[in-house]
Amino acid sequence: MRFLLTFFLFCFITSHTLSASDTLTATQTLKTNQTLQSSNNVFIFGFFPGSTNPNSYYLGIWYKDLGYRTVVWVANRDNPLENSTGFLSIENGNIMVLANSSGNSVWSTNQTKSTSNQVLQLLDNGNLVLREEASPATYLWQSFDHPTDTLLSEMKMGWNLDKGTEDHLTSWRDTDQDPSTGDYTFKIDFQGLPEIFLRKNQTIRYRSGPWNGDRFSGVPEMEPDTDSIVFNFSVDQHSVYYSFHVGNKSIFSRLIVTSGGELQRLTWVPSTQSWNKFWFAPKDQCDSYRMCGPYGICDANASPVCKCLSGFSPKNLQAWNLRDGSDGCVRNHNLSCGSDKFLHMEDVKLPETSKVFVNRSMDLVECEDLCRRNCSCTGYANIEVTNGGSGCVMWIGELVDMRQYPDGGQDLYVRLAASDVDDSGSAVSSHKKKNDSARIAGITISAVVVILGLGYLLIRNKKLLSRFNGTTNHRGTLQRSRDLLMNEVVISANRDREKSGERNMDELELPLFDINTITMATNNFSEANKLGEGGFGIVYKGRLIEGQEIAVKRLSKNSGQGTEEFKNEVKLIVNLQHRNLVRLFGCCIEMDEKLLVYEYMENRSLDSFLFDKTRKHLLDWKIRFNIICGIARGLLYLHHDSRFRIIHRDLKTSNILLDSEMNPKISDFGMARIFGTNQTEANTLRVVGTYGYMSPEYAMDGNFSVKSDVFSFGVIVLEIITGKKNRGFYYSNEDMNLLGNAWRQWREGNALELIDPSIRVSYSASEVLKCIHIGLLCIQERAEDRPTMSSVILMLNSEAALMPQPRNPGFSLGRNPPETDSSSSKQEESWSVNQVTVTLLDAR
Repeated sequence: MRFLLTFFLFCFITSHTLSASDTLTATQTLKTNQTLQSSNNVFIFGFFPGSTNPNSYYLGIWYKDLGYRTVVWVANRDNPLENSTGFLSIENGNIMVLANSSGNSVWSTNQTKSTSNQVLQLLDNGNLVLREEASPATYLWQSFDHPTDTLLSEMKMGWNLDKGTEDHLTSWRDTDQDPSTGDYTFKIDFQGLPEIFLRKNQTIRYRSGPWNGDRFSGVPEMEPDTDSIVFNFSVDQHSVYYSFHVGNKSIFSRLIVTSGGELQRLTWVPSTQSWNKFWFAPKDQCDSYRMCGPYGICDANASPVCKCLSGFSPKNLQAWNLRDGSDGCVRNHNLSCGSDKFLHMEDVKLPETSKVFVNRSMDLVECEDLCRRNCSCTGYANIEVTNGGSGCVMWIGELVDMRQYPDGGQDLYVRLAASDVDDSGSAVSSHKKKNDSARIAGITISAVVVILGLGYLLIRNKKLLSRFNGTTNHRGTLQRSRDLLMNEVVISANRDREKSGERNMDELELPLFDINTITMATNNFSEANKLGEGGFGIVYKGRLIEGQEIAVKRLSKNSGQGTEEFKNEVKLIVNLQHRNLVRLFGCCIEMDEKLLVYEYMENRSLDSFLFDKTRKHLLDWKIRFNIICGIARGLLYLHHDSRFRIIHRDLKTSNILLDSEMNPKISDFGMARIFGTNQTEANTLRVVGTYGYMSPEYAMDGNFSVKSDVFSFGVIVLEIITGKKNRGFYYSNEDMNLLGNAWRQWREGNALELIDPSIRVSYSASEVLKCIHIGLLCIQERAEDRPTMSSVILMLNSEAALMPQPRNPGFSLGRNPPETDSSSSKQEESWSVNQVTVTLLDAR
């Protein structure tokens, strides 16, 4: 009995001592219920259970007092302990994780050098080190040399060129659930001028641009901030490293690679008890690697985003007009080595530098001279921009992955034929536009025609349409119509501008398709090519002669979407560029047809999975959560980040399209409205929307704002979680609808009962509860109570953001519905409420 008491007392003291200590000696072991703690009480080292399998254990490091476990390093990420009997020990100069007393090893540091009196210590910066007890500053091994998905302050990633070793970040398989090795890496390439690349397996997704002394060329917003964060990039003959340092020790900041392939710099905000995302990439289309191909430059503030460098033209004009710039651009004039000049470009992300000439001692004048004498040189720039600029980087070959910034980029000098550049280094074409009066008239006429003025005339000039309706060649049609209608375009377009003062179809930079091209692509709008049918018409799948797959929205001649709604959709989408918005390739207005040509989405619409008993199981929780986050990002772009403030007004699951990787894209902008800079809401006497998705203030009074879209988003979130459709405002049996049922289950503490049974084996309880909470906040009856989409994004990305308790949702009380259920009817249904005409459209 005394022996047992002594044994239990010893175990208690050992456990307590380890929990309060930052050090483990060679004579001690660390069990699954024991931890080490850094002396500053910031970091914990120990075992933690897996989220998907609570019986598996991982050895890792996490923050101590953040309300939940934020893991920053994992040792045995691909080989967890299978039960709680495992432990850590120091043996023969190695840290080892043993499965049980039999000594089976599941992870080891694999050190070859053995020393005596070793200790394992968790430092205040989160670094776990193995050292000799008498030499605190000499590390035999350290976790900072073996990062997982996180880079902490003072931690370095890069290359030790002497040893040939490299440290980089690799995503978890599933962020917050499965720490095993994921698909994404963030790794320095030290060839040429070092840069950091984000890859999915072996495919490059994002490039940082080279370090210019202050920041990476592709991250102009990268500056030391109020948290005393300093960024470092060191290059010499022995090593290439990137790191950052936080001067204020009370600030927690980290860089991570998520399982979804996003780089994020996160900083802990004590007041909200959450991680704030201060920077992320890729953040838009222009962050996508080689978006605009060789000699193309991407500008997120332009439409379309891809443009050729001055002196170049699209290599594949037809693909370029369809917003596919991957083939890039080709020179307008051949180079002649002795007479070539250099085009001076400002505020750009430098082209990829993996195959370049680098000389850090040259100045810019010497760099230009060397490039001029080397006929293979295509461009040059300074390596560093600090202290007036220094160093020479010279490109030999194509210039790829460039981006234009409003400010904060670098100067780049591109080699062009002498006829394309004037003596000041500017493009000749822009100079002559300002000074050659004879060309102004020609350019004015061609601009009106080339920027697709045909769209306007195809509506107004039916007699002229007969001249070219019979042709089957798209480019030939456009060229002949330009020749025939040049005078009419100028006169008619100017006359219409004088009448309306509005931006017309002929001002849109959007390709026009002739009706025969679309007819051939869709096999004469055959039933076999039909993808779906909505309130405004039918959507068909098509294939252009070149092989490009498309989706064609054919508006019904008697649909509610008339010419104005059609023009509205074209005007909006042509100016919107975001990975979570569907891409518009072009349009057609001929023979009383109104057609929109979109990118083809392989998996069609969200509702075709979500409400189909045979397909909904294909949407596991990870996919559903990613869809929720993607829709939120798309809405945030519409409400806040685009050049306009856009209110969609008809957000629903049938308008969420899914690509081949199940990424969501918002579509159907026929009912969308543009708000002015200072405008927050508007009113309409004609409410157009869909059963179950309209907010109360919009349906009852015609008031709409960004909060109307937030309500629709909340409905979609709850539908994604439950796999059930919100059947209008009420259920026919007087039971609560989906919104009311979700509210009741939440208040009764049974929110997890809402989960679609088809995902009960794959869901994360914490994520589901968070999403239900967010959904209920979004569907609150009062618009002012609902969060903005920026707040929604913050809540979705935070593991423990403080969220207010939701209040009563709109349209949640039991009551009989109108006789016609618009969710299944293909007819429009209208009635009046407070003198507001309400038109409910078919949901799919």
